[in-house]
Amino acid sequence: MTKYLISPDPNDVRLTERVYGVDQDGLPVDTTVTVERPLTLFLNDQEIVTMMTIADYPDCLAVGFLLNQNMLQHDDVVTDIDYDAEIETVVVRTERETDYEQKLKKKTRTSGCAVGTVFGDVMEKFEEIELDPSAELRTSWLYALSKKINTTPSLYLEAGAIHGCVLCEQETPLIYMEDVGRHNAVDKIAGYMFLNNIKPAGKMFYTTGRLTSEMVIKAVQMEIPILISRSGFTAWGVDLARQANLTLIGRARGKRFIALAGESRINFDAEPEAIDDEPRGTHRKAASNIEAS
Repeated sequence: MTKYLISPDPNDVRLTERVYGVDQDGLPVDTTVTVERPLTLFLNDQEIVTMMTIADYPDCLAVGFLLNQNMLQHDDVVTDIDYDAEIETVVVRTERETDYEQKLKKKTRTSGCAVGTVFGDVMEKFEEIELDPSAELRTSWLYALSKKINTTPSLYLEAGAIHGCVLCEQETPLIYMEDVGRHNAVDKIAGYMFLNNIKPAGKMFYTTGRLTSEMVIKAVQMEIPILISRSGFTAWGVDLARQANLTLIGRARGKRFIALAGESRINFDAEPEAIDDEPRGTHRKAASNIEAS
């Protein structure tokens, strides 16, 4: 089994509930559903936002959100993170005095599930970032990653209604975070990287969600040059990826994928004919195999 630094815990009783209902034949059923909770984030003494989240890594989510909103700088010193589950609040404290009153007045609702919000100019610093042009994606790594990630026990397999994001290095998945919104899952990884001094050099990003403008902007802000998804693209996401020279790969299932930006980084070292197509229901079959093993 793949060894992650962080991976989903589908057995965490805080994250799911059993709910009773009826099926298409009117027969009684019970099923597992994902639990979402509000989490209000403060930066020092200023309230920033209330997010809907599964709240499994509130410290990472809070720090990552602030980083990706350009409210926390990479050279900032975080002196404390206080999380109170009872009042559903997390407070990030820094040495630097902060005041984002003007930034908070301008909000953009994103296209993510469990709708996300960005504050101020979503393109802040975007044009200044130069992604590593020498970064490489071997297709053999892509195929290996897809198989490992898709067979990892997760809340998606247990209950669905959730997105997953994975930080990877070559063919090795390192950090796997899930949440009801893909933007939250990205922010958790950004926060974990900051708090554990993990650098973006040599890293790739894998997501189960759509490749939207928000996903591209976050990947670029994290200085990760390669973004991969099982899902599809939006036109603005593609345009931004091309502008930033981000390698953007979507519809990555089995032997198939499509690259719409940054194709020069791809090393086609694997023979697609040797890779099995992904059948329908792969995730569910993988879950059954995991439970049986």
